[in-house]
Amino acid sequence: MNTRLFSSFLTLSLTFGTYLMAEAEETIPPPDQSFWQTLVMLGIAFIFFYLILWRPEQKRKKALENQRNTLKKGDKVVAMGIIGTVDKLEDQTVIVKMIDGAKIQFYKAAITDILAEEPAEEKK
Repeated sequence: MNTRLFSSFLTLSLTFGTYLMAEAEETIPPPDQSFWQTLVMLGIAFIFFYLILWRPEQKRKKALENQRNTLKKGDKVVAMGIIGTVDKLEDQTVIVKMIDGAKIQFYKAAITDILAEEPAEEKK
């Protein structure tokens, strides 16, 4: 009885294994086609990251750097969340005067925004 059970189990497993191997061979694409699909997908991912993430960030950094380089005395700036007026410019640093008269020295790179000047009518 054990031999008959064993032989039928062996026959069934070999038949099922052969079926699975034949099924797997049909679904596996040729190696060259898979390689080109991978290259195309990597190319699309690279273009996506360049156009959506990297390029706009570089433009934003360049515009902010241009703003920092054109600072002049009297400009209203935001540096690390602190709003003040530029009192003195140096090579790498800016001295910012707050509303209460206190002065703080910041690196130019810490300036996150340059606020638009208020029109003369609103100041009066």
